[in-house]
Amino acid sequence: MKNKLTYIVTAVLISLITFIARPTNSLAQEAGGATGFVYEIKFPENQQKEAGYFDLKMTPGQTQKVQVLLKNPRDKEITVETSLNGAKTNMNGVLEYGPINLKKDASLKYDFVDLVKAPEKVVLPPNSEKTLDIEITMPKASYDGVIVGGIQLKKADDEDQKTQNGANVINKYAYVIAMVLQETDTKVEPELNLNKVNAGQSNARNVVYVDVSNTKANFLDNLSMEAQIMSDKSDEVLYETKKSSMRMAPNSNMTFPVSMQGEEMVPGKYRAHILATSGSKKWEWTESFEITAEEADKFNREDVGLVQEKGINWPLIIGAAVGLFVVILVIFFIIRMIRKRREAAKKAERHKKNKLK
Repeated sequence: MKNKLTYIVTAVLISLITFIARPTNSLAQEAGGATGFVYEIKFPENQQKEAGYFDLKMTPGQTQKVQVLLKNPRDKEITVETSLNGAKTNMNGVLEYGPINLKKDASLKYDFVDLVKAPEKVVLPPNSEKTLDIEITMPKASYDGVIVGGIQLKKADDEDQKTQNGANVINKYAYVIAMVLQETDTKVEPELNLNKVNAGQSNARNVVYVDVSNTKANFLDNLSMEAQIMSDKSDEVLYETKKSSMRMAPNSNMTFPVSMQGEEMVPGKYRAHILATSGSKKWEWTESFEITAEEADKFNREDVGLVQEKGINWPLIIGAAVGLFVVILVIFFIIRMIRKRREAAKKAERHKKNKLK
């Protein structure tokens, strides 16, 4: 007998809470219950508007200290870890202010993490509060547009472990406070550039990536994209993806995925037609690209949908079942024939004995 195998699945859910308005006391208490601490932004005089994040008007070469008050309402000491991150755009067209493994865009001139500094951690004794000092140093040269990033605040070793349906689920909570830095009032218009189109995978599924960049130092709001993939020898649309209400961070990159709808990736030459709009702005490209045999083979082997389909070989299963049935049938007839012969032999033996009597 084989031993039963027990699989423990650990799902890590990271909740990054970015407040777009100043939190109320009840909301702060509720969030504090999840994170173990509460924060309060100390807005300086150069804060530009009412918001739940820093939006600061700066001058070239200016240095400034801004503060966030951290409060520990509990009866035990906690350590709050800080993380500074430049704003990026994920594949869903959503801004990311926390730690995330996304590449920096080539158009980024001033990285947020080079201009803003903070302690890596703050220790809060029981029922106490401390001020987190954040140091900002602006570029010496005048800069049009905005520099954007986020400050993540997270309790060290913060894990809320529960069991759901036999699986261990670990919830991790953090606050993320956005920071927008601006020197001049010069309006900068966002600009979308196409970098490349290439085969890839998203969540272990085959896709074609449309790689675009917002190359200007301003947010690209209300972005809609439509991408169609065709063979280079036909106008028939093989794959298509549309998405609206997206947003891109200043000087950021986005890899927009076009799903292959669970189909195998086929080597060959293709064309991508891409249409992007934002308000009255419009960008349109037709880009040729190639999927090599090596890429297709690699991604098809790694596509979980294709692996599952290939794992159930119905012709083989049906053939094996039919073969097994035939074998059982043959064995049945052989056993039946042997029994009949034995019964006939016994009957003949009895008949012979009766004659002798």
